[in-house]
Amino acid sequence: MNDKFIRSLQIDWNKISENSYLAHGIPALRQINFLEFPENITIFVGENGSGKSTLLEAIAVAYGFNPEGGTLNYRFSTFDDVSELNQGITLTKGYRRAASNYFFRAESFFNVATKAEEYRGYTPKEIYYARYGGKSLHEHSHGESFLAYFQSFEDAGLYLMDEPEAALSPQRQLSLFLQISKMAKAGSQFFLASHSPILLGIPDAYILSFDNGELKCCDYKDTESYQIMEMFINHRDVLVGRLLDEP
Repeated sequence: MNDKFIRSLQIDWNKISENSYLAHGIPALRQINFLEFPENITIFVGENGSGKSTLLEAIAVAYGFNPEGGTLNYRFSTFDDVSELNQGITLTKGYRRAASNYFFRAESFFNVATKAEEYRGYTPKEIYYARYGGKSLHEHSHGESFLAYFQSFEDAGLYLMDEPEAALSPQRQLSLFLQISKMAKAGSQFFLASHSPILLGIPDAYILSFDNGELKCCDYKDTESYQIMEMFINHRDVLVGRLLDEP
């Protein structure tokens, strides 16, 4: 039985403008009519502009998240650049109700952290900040702030993350790797758009590649992110020499 919070999605392209870049400019995305999510961790991988973040955002908005991120309760806007893809998406939800939820976007996390401070209300600072290592999110570095915020979640929930590695060192990516793995085993569901060879290596993740204008399920070692990093680490001198020799 598929007991995921989001079991599958359908896209009705008739609800998307024929003149939209979504219909003509992102080949891998245009192939999608139906997607099922069989695992607790789904990772979208692909080159910049391949459509992975566009799909992740559309899923988030269709589910009810604020486009700039946060929990389902966050409602604010600093810049409206949401694609119309969410208008054509229908999500099939499971029977379970998520105990917690979060949509993370690296580029807008500062604004989300600011809203978290505002939503604190009358909760005493020492109690509220205890969730984040005893201090305000803005007193952490960008990466530490995100990781502290995410690690405050304990319940089985739904979490969508757009390139969470952007603010994290390799060591902190390993911390996130461990946190996601533990939470997924405890019943949480994750959707990630990522380039990180570390996060892509999370066991049992369902990886969907958007590369080369084709949407397909692939193994970890078949992703370009892994292959390029493996090549650089194991054949650095040869690769660098070829790159620098090019006109």
